[in-house]
Amino acid sequence: MTLNVVPASPSAVLLISCPDRRGLAAAVTDFIFRNNGNILHLDQHVDAQQNVFFMRVEWDLQGFAIERSEILAAFTGQVGEAFAMHCEIHFSDTAPRMAIFVTKESHCLYDILSRVQAGEWRVDVPMLISNHPDLGEIAHKFGVNYRVFAINKENKLKQEQKQIAVLREQEIDFIVLARYMQVLSENFVSQFPNRIINIHHSFLPAFPGGQPYHKAYNRGVKLIGATSHYVTSELDAGPIIEQEVIRINHKDSVEDLIRKGKDVEKLALSRAIRYHLQHQILVYGNKTVIFA
Repeated sequence: MTLNVVPASPSAVLLISCPDRRGLAAAVTDFIFRNNGNILHLDQHVDAQQNVFFMRVEWDLQGFAIERSEILAAFTGQVGEAFAMHCEIHFSDTAPRMAIFVTKESHCLYDILSRVQAGEWRVDVPMLISNHPDLGEIAHKFGVNYRVFAINKENKLKQEQKQIAVLREQEIDFIVLARYMQVLSENFVSQFPNRIINIHHSFLPAFPGGQPYHKAYNRGVKLIGATSHYVTSELDAGPIIEQEVIRINHKDSVEDLIRKGKDVEKLALSRAIRYHLQHQILVYGNKTVIFA
């Protein structure tokens, strides 16, 4: 599945982090100005406790003096090295390739594929990967290749190696775990740093394990929510991208909690995917700066 929406005029997005000091914003904007660039968006933030400067700047590439393939090297040489900047560049007319991992729950999958089909995101979805065959029909309806890798304790690492090989073959840029009910190994996660997005309920650590909504109902909770984050080797403890909550009360049944929980899961995950696609996220330590 491919979204073929091409921007009227392509733009470049530069993400920057470095030790904070005077003159950073001026140096960046001067580089763009000197090379005939027109800034479309600029956001910056300083973490005063860590003394770290963050910036996201986007500019129109029409008439820009430097070839796009040379922009990052030119910026690094003229500006970045002097300020010890960590930089990455992205282009608005490039569609990232996203793989979706699923198990048996379909609500997040339907939401993602519907948004892609409706043209909300510029992204390619070449494949779905699952450990069960249950959602293959959904993939077929949306015209997406569906691959099943059955996993148990004995074959987990071997199957993950096969998954990694397929992802490399398909040149996948990032992965979304749309209620994929398998814990990824440390080796798998290390292959895609800050490029695996997960979603789960926000009861953790209060109600771990199975049937969290039943446990929450029995405790009479008043809020339920969902958390989307980048996956790290520490289970469900990666940098948080987005969270969403909804109030409940004594009238809500367990089924109501589950239904509302699915709603907030879809919303939090879709926002996280959009932030990632728009290159609005900078990760540092175990936190994120979201230029939303």
